[in-house]
Amino acid sequence: MKEMPVICQTNFINHLAMSKQIINTSTAPAPIGPYNQAVKAGGFLFISGQIPIIPATGDIMTGGIKDETHQVMKNLKAILDEAKLTFGHIVKTTIFLSDMALFGEVNEVYGSYFTGDHPARETVAVKGLPKGVNVEISMIAVVEL
Repeated sequence: MKEMPVICQTNFINHLAMSKQIINTSTAPAPIGPYNQAVKAGGFLFISGQIPIIPATGDIMTGGIKDETHQVMKNLKAILDEAKLTFGHIVKTTIFLSDMALFGEVNEVYGSYFTGDHPARETVAVKGLPKGVNVEISMIAVVEL
């Protein structure tokens, strides 16, 4: 694999910085740290990891991993809606699980939100997630199809 020349890297970084737009919506959970829900830059939308927080109450969705995953996907959809995009624009996702034993149920719910071509993805089990939840998902979308 060839390395990108320094001039190309610099131009790419400058392009990202010049076209940066912050995306936040009240229909998704407010960030619980020093970050935004999403950043649109360089023709992409970078969505911060979402956990199963119910936006209206700030409570964590309980009731099982399928319900938690649906809430995460609803939160992601709210951010996509704010950016005037859909799950069809997603090119990459990362799923964080508290236990890989949850993979099957999470995968089933996650897959129901996509039609046609699915995005690239990795799923990893981690030692802990914010607020003790079982699932967190981040996404990258292309702004134009």
